[in-house]
Formats: sequence, C-alpha cells, structure tokens
Amino acid sequence: MRQLRLSALIPLGILFTGCVSQGKYDQALADAAQLRARNRTLSTEAGKRQQAHTTEVRRLERALRSAELGAAQADTQAAGLATSVRECATALDGATAINQELRNELERQGKNVDALLAEKGSLAGALTQAKARLEELRRAQAAADARAALFRDVALRLKRMVDAGELVISLRSGRMVLALPNDVLFDSGKTALKPRGKAALDQVAAVLKTLDNRKFQVAGHTDDEPIRFSPFRSNWQLSAERALSVAEHMIGQGVSPGALSAAGYGEFDPVAPNESAEARMKNRRIEITLQPNIDELVAVPVAF
Repeated sequence: MRQLRLSALIPLGILFTGCVSQGKYDQALADAAQLRARNRTLSTEAGKRQQAHTTEVRRLERALRSAELGAAQADTQAAGLATSVRECATALDGATAINQELRNELERQGKNVDALLAEKGSLAGALTQAKARLEELRRAQAAADARAALFRDVALRLKRMVDAGELVISLRSGRMVLALPNDVLFDSGKTALKPRGKAALDQVAAVLKTLDNRKFQVAGHTDDEPIRFSPFRSNWQLSAERALSVAEHMIGQGVSPGALSAAGYGEFDPVAPNESAEARMKNRRIEITLQPNIDELVAVPVAF
C-alpha cells in the first residue's frame, strides 16, 4: 500500500509543481525503488513464515491425531482391563462363596474344618510313629532270625554231645546256653578238669572258636549243699574257680581270651528246686552263654 501511494504522489507532484528540481525527483524515485524492494523482501519473508506456520500446523495436527488415536487405544485397553478386573472379582467372589458353602456344609454335618485339619496332622504323626515301630520290628525280626540260624548251626554241630548226655542246649532270655554237668567235668569239691571233661570241652571249644565276633560267658553253678571237704569257703568261690578252669582250658584250645568272661553263681541260680538228687545234679553245672552283639539288641516297640 505504501508503494502505491508513493508512485501516485510523485506524478501528481510533477503535474502540480513544475518547480521541483531534478535532484529531488531522482531522489524520490530512488526512495520509491528502495521501498518497493523492501516491500518485496517483507512479502517474501511473510510468505516463508506463512509456509512454515502452515507446515507446523499440519505437523501439530498429525501429532494431535496420533495422540488422540493413542488415547483411544489406551481407553480401549483400560476398558478391557477394567472388564478383566470385574471378571476376576466376580470369579473370586464365586469361589469364596463356594468355599463358605462347603465349610457350612461340613459344619452342618458336625465336622469342623479346623478340627479335620488337626486330625489329619495327628494321623500323619501316628503314621510316622507306626512306620518307625514297623522298622524296629523288622530289625528285631532280622536279628532274631540271625540268632536262630546261629543257634541251629551250633546245635547241629554239637548234636553228638547232646545225644550222649554230655551237653544240654537251651534258650534263656534270648541267649543260647550250653550247659555241661559238673559231674562230667570235675570231681566233687574239685576245680581240676577230669580227662572226660577236657574231652567234652575240646569239642565245645572247636565249635565256639569258629564263631567270629562273638563273646561267651563261662558261669559256674552248684547245688545248695554246704561245702564240707573242700579248701573253698563257699559254693560261690568253688563255682567261680571252676568257671576260671573251664575258661583257661578253652583258651588253650584256641578260643580268644578277649571273647571269654568267667563268673560264679554258687547255688543262687538253680534250674530246678534242690529237693532231690536228680534236681541237685542238674543244678551242678557249667554254663557257656553266647552273649548277644550290640546290633542284636534291638528294642522291640511297645504295641499301640
């Protein structure tokens, strides 16, 4: 607008003022040209800014549309999650209701759930104890079977002596006891072994020394007749000395000293009442007892 006004004014000035100098006229034309150039520059810059503004507006519009699309997707996902939450809550409420109904049903039948759980724990404990008892019984049975096999073997190997009346084999408190009559081994009131007694002990020692990891107790026993013609003060002392004589002879036949012990019981452990000559003869004896090993001493559980 400024350019048009200047171009219009200059000719009018020439027409109405014939007294304007050439210099002023040229200056006016130069100023008009400069103004036109400035106007073109401003117009170009305004066009560029307008284009940049338009480009930015379009970019913002695209970003806005993208943001609106993302927001719509987020809203859709949020709606889906909300639906899932409601469904889970509904399922949980249903499960809770069913659980309560089952609990109520059990209580109506007179069975409290907590009591059943406690009973389950008690039964589990009882089952564990029962298994432990069963295992102990199995070990006890295995030990008993092993002892029985050993006893049968010893009895078979000494059967000839049993048949000859020189040896009596019995079981007492789970132990195998070999009893030899004193009348076979010793003269009355004596501790020196008779030849017949040595021969009998040789046969017994030949069997016992083959039993590995076994210990034996040699015990002397008498009847209740008092000592009369003997250097010993009592039947107790006599029985102990006779047990020592038997143990020493067996050691001489190859039985390990570490496997033997000796004891004297006198008349205080009879196998029959001392009321007859036959009963007293049974009580006058040497007993060789097979001692149990540690692994055989299995405690049998008390029944429940």
